[in-house]
Amino acid sequence: ALAKSLRISTAPDDLFDDIDEKGKEYPFSVLTGKAYSEDVDGIRDFDDAICALLSTYHNEDLFENIKRYRTLLQRHIRRGLYEIRSSWNRSHDFIVYLQEELFAGLDFSADIELSPTIDATLIEALKDISVAAEIKNKIQGPRIDRYALYLPNIQHLDQLKRGLEKLAFRLGLQQEGVFIHATSEPKVVAMDIPRSRENWKTINVNQLPKWAEQEQGNARLPVWLGEDVLGDPFTFDLVDTPHLLIAGTTGSGKSICLHAILLSLLWTQSSENLQLALCDPKQVELAHYEKIPHLYGKGVVHLVTDVMDMLEQLVEEMERRNQMLRDAGVSNLTEALQQRKLQLPRIVLVIEELADLMMQSRELETPLVRLAQKARSTGIHLILATQRPDSVTFSGLLRTNIPSRIALRVQKNTESRIILDESGADQLLGSGDMLVKIPQVSTAAIRVHGAYISQDDIKLCLRHL
Repeated sequence: ALAKSLRISTAPDDLFDDIDEKGKEYPFSVLTGKAYSEDVDGIRDFDDAICALLSTYHNEDLFENIKRYRTLLQRHIRRGLYEIRSSWNRSHDFIVYLQEELFAGLDFSADIELSPTIDATLIEALKDISVAAEIKNKIQGPRIDRYALYLPNIQHLDQLKRGLEKLAFRLGLQQEGVFIHATSEPKVVAMDIPRSRENWKTINVNQLPKWAEQEQGNARLPVWLGEDVLGDPFTFDLVDTPHLLIAGTTGSGKSICLHAILLSLLWTQSSENLQLALCDPKQVELAHYEKIPHLYGKGVVHLVTDVMDMLEQLVEEMERRNQMLRDAGVSNLTEALQQRKLQLPRIVLVIEELADLMMQSRELETPLVRLAQKARSTGIHLILATQRPDSVTFSGLLRTNIPSRIALRVQKNTESRIILDESGADQLLGSGDMLVKIPQVSTAAIRVHGAYISQDDIKLCLRHL
């Protein structure tokens, strides 16, 4: 838990000093090993080492203030336990979870050396699938290495596409896949090969406030997700989207992606310009937002009956706005705002787990489809998230009217095709690795690595706002 907390760049909140829940209590000597003798007890004394770590983290000399040291240590451990409880799914192996959480995504001060032996291995692996290629260039991103491969024989491109699964197996990538992309250079194809998790670079949420400063005054709905595979910031405008589906299996980073979108909107928009209609049937993911001034209606709703009431209310609001636009002689809200003929806030409807709601009531689909078909011009936008992207949850009518999709890692190729109309999401790396398909941005899916946002980061952001 201490290691998990120290991976977060912001200091733990003093709210962790006051916790009502009662658990097992550990003496200070057990937490740090203080007063133990390795020779006698087989336990090392890490007290000085931990004190030095926390002194560096908080930029203060905690050796001179032991009471302060113990307070901060308890905050870090409690925050780490909270993060573990929030992010670990009990159906997953806990040891594997710890390996991925504590040893992946470390920041490095210098670029990782791309060993020539890796280049040679790649060339040999390509030969194994009967593809002759030459490495023209290579670029290092946060999680992948992009190789520019020159193919003297253009017929080998088809062989390369067919042999990607064998190539990944040959390179020891397990479930992770190798992706290829066309380039503007003749006979050159870009190949993305993932690095091992210990060589990933963390995308820090601290970039979000800096980005938001540049977007202040933007009357549209800019969103920051993280970085693309080459390390450049990835942003899009929700007004252009104009509706969005987010899907991914448990542990893929779907909820954190949703938080990145919500925090982007809250950082850049006042409550006069934006209202959020939040539906959270699980009652945990969106709990942090229950006190923000941007909430639409009765606040964050949980019960299917309340969700239906909110959807019907939004349909009525959509029809009211359509009439106002007609009376003002404009075709959409953006035009009305630019000409100052109307002053209405944009409304973003967020459903955190669509599949759960659809299982309770198929009647929800009717108002959702109406909103998807007609609400875009009135400034009402949908963000639908689910961890079960199947044809029952995401019907043909919804798919037709929500062309913009974000696919995080899924279990099956068929699920990837339902989300993106193409394969690939089943070979993503997890932990925020995603394929973003927004027709207004690109006709092809763009691979993006999402920023890591902890529960504490969310609380600190909302407190600042």
